Amino acid sequence: MGKNKKFVSEITPQSEDFSKWYIDTIKKADLMDYSPVRGCIVFKPEGYEIWELIQRELDQKFKDTGHRNAYFPMFIPESFFQKEKEHVEGFNPELPWVTEAGGDILEERLAIRPTSETMVGHMYAKWIQSYRDLPLKINQWASVVRWEKRTLPFLRTSEFLWQEGHTAHETEAEAREEAMQILEIYREFVENFLAIPVIVGEKTPSEKFPGANNTYSVEAIMKDGKAVQAGTSHYMGTRFAEAFDIQFLDQNNEQAYAHTTSWGVSTRLIGSLIMVHGDDRGLSLPPKVAPTQVVMIPIGPAKTREQVTAKTNELYSQLKAAGIRVKVDDNPDQSPGWKFNEYEMRGIPLRIELGPRDMENNQVVVVSRVSGEKKMISQDNLAEQILHMLDDAQQQMYNKAKQFLDERYTSVDTLDELKQQIEENRGFYLAGWCGSASCEHQVKEESGATSRNIPCEVKDYKSKCLVCSEEAKHNVVFARAY
Repeated sequence: MGKNKKFVSEITPQSEDFSKWYIDTIKKADLMDYSPVRGCIVFKPEGYEIWELIQRELDQKFKDTGHRNAYFPMFIPESFFQKEKEHVEGFNPELPWVTEAGGDILEERLAIRPTSETMVGHMYAKWIQSYRDLPLKINQWASVVRWEKRTLPFLRTSEFLWQEGHTAHETEAEAREEAMQILEIYREFVENFLAIPVIVGEKTPSEKFPGANNTYSVEAIMKDGKAVQAGTSHYMGTRFAEAFDIQFLDQNNEQAYAHTTSWGVSTRLIGSLIMVHGDDRGLSLPPKVAPTQVVMIPIGPAKTREQVTAKTNELYSQLKAAGIRVKVDDNPDQSPGWKFNEYEMRGIPLRIELGPRDMENNQVVVVSRVSGEKKMISQDNLAEQILHMLDDAQQQMYNKAKQFLDERYTSVDTLDELKQQIEENRGFYLAGWCGSASCEHQVKEESGATSRNIPCEVKDYKSKCLVCSEEAKHNVVFARAY
């Protein structure tokens, strides 16, 4: 028991210091390590495998909707950024530049990719000549660099992994349909695969992607009440097409500019997973994204170890054949109690225990990381039962996170009300907004909350601006954010 207490004490409770809990958890779970370069991390296998599962699932969704993968260079000529003024102004503070290579000063500085719109625009201008070349729908899995002043592993790092989609279309209607289709893919993926409920909506002009006509986002809430932008989709209009001369001969035999989109999610989804589902015991991973879904632990005295381990391995093979990501820990040097705590901390959804008495009774003990419930189930049809329990755990995690979101999603009428409530109980706050940048800025200055998005669905519509009391043009969700 003393060993268990010592183990738990190594992770700071969320209520004591949420940020410290987060760092303790990701370090203890062996997801990452700090690199010698400021703001950069090393993804260890436990962390990178989560990203691989995210990548695999999303990649298939993109391919199912007609997108293909390609790869563009990470070095971008400085002149490319000068072609779209708003875009370069938005990224310039975060851009790292290469000025020398091979001992020679470069004639033109090269930016290390913060995003690829400019490089893609240059290439699309070469590839698109006729309406027959459209739509062109390409996705890229890559890393990008944004020299952040304040960093937090996974959520905000100087270099991070992501996917970025870039499409070109013949008409505005087609491009807008694309942007919204991707937004729905992100919503469905984040909610159903990661078990994270989100608020879907459009960014305000001050918060939209630099150079975009419209930016749409899915916003999630962490257990400390702060928001995370989990994914964005942008309708770019013809601005980048005009800047990079992406023209095509249309069906009337006239030159026209393509309508473009871009969209992306990043490894901040891993940080979101941890902060949404984790607890004082450590990680809690939804089964669909858990690198190991089930851990099997043979228990009992040394004299029965060989027999119990053999049966464990037999059942392991059945689970593995059913497509379950399962591992066996039969290390005799660690006690069962230590293993129970270790795998609970690592967030593995289900634990199976098998001892001599279980063998006699043709059963196993299954413990859920989500509910803590312990069940005795038959060894017959074990894989089918475990698959059902994994589905239940996935749904339980979503339901729990949805309940938290609902409890932390309220509405306010005035800025004073927002300021008071956000200090007492961080979360999402819906309020009316007149549409003026000055009122939006005042909210940020006085409350520390930023506009997250203009939600697509509003239950409690607010008719007055929370700052100036003029008629509200929009209802906006405000929150403090990572």
